[in-house]
Amino acid sequence: MSNNTSDKMKRSDEPIWWGLFSAGGVCFAVFVPAAILFIALLIPAGIISTGAVSFERAQSMVFSLPGLIFIGVVICLPLFHAAHRIRHGLHDLKLGKERQNKIVTYGCAALISALALVGFVIGAL
Repeated sequence: MSNNTSDKMKRSDEPIWWGLFSAGGVCFAVFVPAAILFIALLIPAGIISTGAVSFERAQSMVFSLPGLIFIGVVICLPLFHAAHRIRHGLHDLKLGKERQNKIVTYGCAALISALALVGFVIGAL
């Protein structure tokens, strides 16, 4: 005997988007300001010395597995966070259709993420 309510339940992809939204929000709040602080302010100002780190050593650190994780955390996840906010903003303003908004917003986030990762791979070669 089947349950009619479970047979009629529609599957949703929302948990995936909410997961990427929350992960991107945490990364955007924690890692992006830290990266900006160190890479754009403290190191160029000479407050933090890079010591004996040569360009070759820095390049090998950036184009390694931790560098790939850093790119994923600082670039890709916040893109999906922003895409989710934009999609729900479009929904609240009643602009566009839900399916098309999903495709455009998450598609753009995925495309830019892929471009960042391709740039990583090209730089690693």
